[in-house]
Amino acid sequence: MSPRLRVALAAAAALALVAGVVVLARSRAEPPARCASGMVAMGARCCGEGQHLDADRCAGPPVRCAPGMDVTSSGCVAPPRRVRIEGGTLRVGPGDWEAQGLVAPRAVEVAPFEIDALEATEARWSACAAADGCPAVPLTGEPGRPVTGVTLEEAASFCRWDGGALPTADQLAFAAAGRGGRRYPWGDTGAVCRRAAWGLVAGPCGWGASGPELAGSHPAGASPEGVLDLAGNVAEWATSTVGPADPGSAEVRGGSYADGAASALRASQRRVVSPGTRSREIGFRCVRSPS
Repeated sequence: MSPRLRVALAAAAALALVAGVVVLARSRAEPPARCASGMVAMGARCCGEGQHLDADRCAGPPVRCAPGMDVTSSGCVAPPRRVRIEGGTLRVGPGDWEAQGLVAPRAVEVAPFEIDALEATEARWSACAAADGCPAVPLTGEPGRPVTGVTLEEAASFCRWDGGALPTADQLAFAAAGRGGRRYPWGDTGAVCRRAAWGLVAGPCGWGASGPELAGSHPAGASPEGVLDLAGNVAEWATSTVGPADPGSAEVRGGSYADGAASALRASQRRVVSPGTRSREIGFRCVRSPS
């Protein structure tokens, strides 16, 4: 091989290496893959195929949605359904729960119950409001998006209208952790962007979000029983089950789209807020006695 050819090959190899480094750097600068099949990343949102982004809304009729979601003229909407949770022993601490200083270690028996597989959506809230069961609140206009900006009592009024009740903190924790005490609703590992809507305001999964994703649009994060969005998207109102009720505080569980740390996705995640709080980061779901 001639010296000139060796120089040419070396130069080509160097250029290929530089190009590879550039591609890798660009890929790491983009948000990690976070949208299910049938959905397309647009800004901080996952919209149905065929839609476009209008401010923070997925607008226009989709041609395809995530598995488990219906294609409608108003967007991708997951139909409501209930999941039976068989119940068992909820063990709080040691491990992650105790390390976070949530409560003293304890074990409590949780009776079987049914829980909404999805967070309550704007479509369901609108039906309640139309029947005078719920107050009118500002909505985004996406029927499949979780309703937010409602107080603890307003969320409870919806659940009563729907024939159920708000879950207790223990019920929500047990739905997320299961009998085996899972770290996350889907298992002990894999706190990644495709499993839950989190880190969408300032990374690592997106930037600039001003509200949650569509309920049920992250099927990879479902619990083994089939409950969706128990981690991320919106934190969820719960009623107290430990100690005397404090009228000045209430509990929300599960983290939200705005949380930037994977620890917010843990089954043990909780925050104490005022029961009158109205936040884009807080929604709810309902429970019922098993049929």
